[in-house]
Amino acid sequence: MRKFGFVGRPRVGGSGGGRTPWLGLAATSSAASAAGAILLAIAGLVASGPGAAGSVLFAAGIVIAFFALSLIAGHFAGRNNPSGAIGVFAVVYVLKVVGFAALLLWLGKPAWVAGPWFGAAGIATVVIWQTVEVLAFSRLRLQIFDDVPPTGSGRSDAAPSSGQEGPHA
Repeated sequence: MRKFGFVGRPRVGGSGGGRTPWLGLAATSSAASAAGAILLAIAGLVASGPGAAGSVLFAAGIVIAFFALSLIAGHFAGRNNPSGAIGVFAVVYVLKVVGFAALLLWLGKPAWVAGPWFGAAGIATVVIWQTVEVLAFSRLRLQIFDDVPPTGSGRSDAAPSSGQEGPHA
């Protein structure tokens, strides 16, 4: 029986260039975050009106866009240099924090934004995104070491033997 990952993809993919898990993580996390935002926007619409619903969607859109940027950058960096993707994540994280702060300062608070709904949606979207991303990432099976070429002994996982047995061999 074949096991499938978080989005219905096989858990262990073939190694090789061009295949990275980052776009799948971005799609999964974006879909879950958008679903949560839609539910919260409906609650805001019912409870406080269209301003609250718009505030929820605006906050969620900003959070989703900025979080997805990291995974998209990791995808493009990881295609050519898989081990360099983590470094790209770190650089993009700093740029996101600065960019997010600059965007909020530059835009200011539009008159139609309901502050409590905007804040709640931002927090909820971050929590949903992080939860789904961690769960999906924990299900990935990434190859860390190169495959060992088979030896003539028939066992590719056998350690070289000195002829001695036991812990002091």
